[in-house]
Amino acid sequence: MSQTITEKIISKHLIEGKMEAGKEIAIKIDQTLTQDATGTMAYLEFEAIGIPRVKTELSVSYVDHNTLQTDFRNPDDHLYLQTIAAKYGLYFSRPGNGICHQLHLERFACPGKTLLGSDSHTPTAGGVGSLAIGAGGLNVAAAMAGEPFTLKYPEIVGVKLTGKLRPWVSAKDVILELLRRVDVKGGVGKIFEYFGPGVKTLSVPERATITNMGTETGATTSIFPSDEVTKKWLEAQNRGEQWIPLEADEDAEYDEIIEIDLSEVEPLAALPHSPGNVKPVSEIEGMEVQQVAIGSCTNSSLRDLKMVAQILKGHTVAPNLSLLINPGSRQVVKHLVETGEYKYLVDAGARILENACGPCIGMGGAPPSGTISVRTYNRNFEGRSGTKDAGVVLVSPETAAVTAIKGVLTDPRNFGEYPKMELPERFYVNDNMIITPLPPEKAAKVKIRRGPNIKPLPDFPPLPSFVEGEVLIKVGDNITTDHIMPAGAKILPLRSNIPEISKYVFSRVDPEFYNRAMEKKGGFIIGGENYGQGSSREHAAIAPKYLGIKAVIVKSFARIHRANLINFGIMPLIFDNPGDYDKIEQGHKLKIDYSGIDGGKLTLKNLATGEEYQIHHDLGDKELEIIKVGGLLPWIKKKQGGGA
Repeated sequence: MSQTITEKIISKHLIEGKMEAGKEIAIKIDQTLTQDATGTMAYLEFEAIGIPRVKTELSVSYVDHNTLQTDFRNPDDHLYLQTIAAKYGLYFSRPGNGICHQLHLERFACPGKTLLGSDSHTPTAGGVGSLAIGAGGLNVAAAMAGEPFTLKYPEIVGVKLTGKLRPWVSAKDVILELLRRVDVKGGVGKIFEYFGPGVKTLSVPERATITNMGTETGATTSIFPSDEVTKKWLEAQNRGEQWIPLEADEDAEYDEIIEIDLSEVEPLAALPHSPGNVKPVSEIEGMEVQQVAIGSCTNSSLRDLKMVAQILKGHTVAPNLSLLINPGSRQVVKHLVETGEYKYLVDAGARILENACGPCIGMGGAPPSGTISVRTYNRNFEGRSGTKDAGVVLVSPETAAVTAIKGVLTDPRNFGEYPKMELPERFYVNDNMIITPLPPEKAAKVKIRRGPNIKPLPDFPPLPSFVEGEVLIKVGDNITTDHIMPAGAKILPLRSNIPEISKYVFSRVDPEFYNRAMEKKGGFIIGGENYGQGSSREHAAIAPKYLGIKAVIVKSFARIHRANLINFGIMPLIFDNPGDYDKIEQGHKLKIDYSGIDGGKLTLKNLATGEEYQIHHDLGDKELEIIKVGGLLPWIKKKQGGGA
């Protein structure tokens, strides 16, 4: 029977369920990755499971988010992560080595493998034909403990690429074109699988840019074939033996097909405050800009920074703006130094930052008040930059570099001759900043180092027979995990301290939310469509759990956040009639009887108005078991015979 790439990988890893759209399946996970903003919690959870060593083929702990060390908290977490890796058999990528997704693409990602990462942009590895999925840290902890990963079998959307990109148009414009068509929730419940003659015109870094930012559509993941281009990339990274051919069968069938003619794509930009708010640069050029930022896990590859260096060569950054560049890895920097292109960045006046996420997550690099920052990043949610009233515009490296020179948003096609750029036949490979796992006998003697900021996990009591409480907050559509649990230099260092970080839940939406939640001893959250889009941060679930949130009732959920709510024992509930959302207000007292939970249909009583509304859950059998015992952690412990 003919199969797509996705079907080939899933069928080889399938442990439970049927490969039918919407059905619950469980797959074996080969590799995992974490980063330090999500990793501390993931490893606290892994420790709580209580096994002596990871059971995956390969697990890597990266440090790339919380690298700003203004006090003891971040470095303490890094030491914790390093000792955890030594004790439990993980690779450890040290601070400054690079961004997890760029590094994993360079050094570990393999075609045909499954990868689960505690970061929503884990699909970057789909650029080499890996089935790479972002998830909450607890899901990753479970995978490291040998548990299969459960998800709803997605629809497989074939994205047929034809033609070839024209000068001054790049892979970033391709994914912006897809976002222009499907918006930020058009990929929910889907995998985007790329095929067609246009695929072979794209390098692996270009493919990875597309799979990385495919996350912003809400997709489960995105994937490219593993072909001769992939083989050449892996050979250049001294990993040629890991290559396997992996393409869809000629007569494979997709649930839907989207066609993109690469030769017709033009430079695009996502305007504030959504990656789906896409317009042609030609229609909006001339916009005043005060900052340009180039890098992040989307556009920090050697391909992108060589292009930026060639564009900047002989020019100076416009006096009205600041140019920030955060390279993706030391390998990228090494090549730029050796070719002399690093000099072009320095001479142009770029501020070259650490090989880390940096301004993308609000860790430094905040723009001035009320200004526009043009960035090659993947998200432009309000306030994510660190400046609430700043607007972020997402563009390609070419558009960003030309804008940095011109001082206003500029269509790069008007700049001049397109620079020539080729990737090296062999990359400089130096893995001395990746610490390899210790053998079991040595690992057993390692002592875990815990700083005073690392606090224990909260309790996970089983689901009660009914819940009652006030609506603590009512929010609209497309609420992101940045809205629920903000990031930035002030809050990120609290990731391993749930009591402290909980003080910032919804702080940018309603500064009184924490006090109200504590005073009312918890309650309900009411939301609109696509609730919880964006980052995989499970703190957007575990911190509300700590504050006593009894259920979240919305019109629809984003995939990862829905899973995180289940993992921490918070019921994700959906209005049968979306219009009932309008009948409930903050402060209303609600009651839900869970006696009919097995059937999926429930009644929501509004004790303030006397009305009743029909709501439901869409939990699979395993998810229902998990929610009943209080969450994934007690479910795993019960399964292993340790009790809840």
